[in-house]
Order: sequence, then structure tokens, then C-alpha cells
Amino acid sequence: MATNEIKVSWKENMAFEAEVNGHKLMLDATEAVGGENRGPRPKPLMLTALAGCTGMDVISILRKMRVEVDDFNVIVSGDLTDEHPKQYFKMNVIYEFKGSDLPLEKLKKAVSLSEERYCGVSAMYKKVIELTSEIKILD
Repeated sequence: MATNEIKVSWKENMAFEAEVNGHKLMLDATEAVGGENRGPRPKPLMLTALAGCTGMDVISILRKMRVEVDDFNVIVSGDLTDEHPKQYFKMNVIYEFKGSDLPLEKLKKAVSLSEERYCGVSAMYKKVIELTSEIKILD
């Protein structure tokens, strides 16, 4: 069994520095709550984790299928509850592909494999959050 560990150190005011996989990332709050907006807020990083996890899966799977894409974006939106503690209750993932001769069935298969089998972030979130997704092929 593998274990991941990160360290978050308070810097000043509402700023914290996280060390993740040897990379440093500043987290901060908005000025309205005493921060200086020196970095992202923690909650949206949950969306980032999902986008990065599934995006890496999809690209890896498409490469194995010998599908070449010219451009690829993953856009994740999250709906928050109105009451505290504010938390995501729904997330939607949009997979945007650009390229010539992109076989839709292979794109769907790659996305499905990521969502159902490989992306650990997706698997964890699905236990507590409604996850939806869509595929867009852009010109």
C-alpha cells in the first residue's frame, strides 16, 4: 500500500506554502478575508486534481490507441452548497478535443476508461459527489 504525504506551512496572514512532489505551491485567501491573493484557494484545487488525473489518463489511453490530438483541454466546474461548510455536491467535466480525424468512439472509450477504471480522484469523488461529463470536438 502506497502513502502520499504533503506538507503545508503557514507563511503569514492567510498564506500557506504547500510542497507537493517536490514542487512548491502558494495557497492564499482573498483580500476580503485577510489574504493577499498570492495563490489559489484550496477548494478549487479539488477541481484541478480531477482535471489533471483524468486528463493524463485520457492522453495516455489515446496514445495507446494511436489517436493523435492537436489540442486537449479538461474543464471542470463544481457546484457548491450554500450552507457551511461549503462543499462541492456536483462536478461536471468537459473534455475538449481538437484534431483532424478524431474517432468519437475512441474518445468515448478513453474517457470512459479514465472515469470508470483508472482515475483515482474520480473514483474517490464519485462516492460523495455527483459527477457528470461531456465530450466536445472543436474545429
